[in-house]
Amino acid sequence: MKPLEISNETYERIKDQLTAEDQAIDTYADMVGKKFFFRAVTYHLVGKVEKQVGTFLELSTASWVVDSGRFMNAIKDGILDEVEPVGVAYINITTVVDFFPWKHKLPTEQT
Repeated sequence: MKPLEISNETYERIKDQLTAEDQAIDTYADMVGKKFFFRAVTYHLVGKVEKQVGTFLELSTASWVVDSGRFMNAIKDGILDEVEPVGVAYINITTVVDFFPWKHKLPTEQT
């Protein structure tokens, strides 16, 4: 049998999809290292949780999601209609209405 060679980008995408399912979140600390789509009271963010600081979560590779488009497509396929990458962001978890695991590459380009 021959080993299969894939690019780092493909490896990361496959790894994220395989490990994002069924991960229990019992505390805010369980969110560290994982990517999420957050819907807060007045805005939406997507990013990777780096750490918890009190009631805030620090996100890396964060983007303000101006328009998610069709929501099911956004969550299932990672398709967002309009995003503004902002780099590092902090979100107050007490303003979060709901959040969803993000199994896709985080956006790094303005659309």
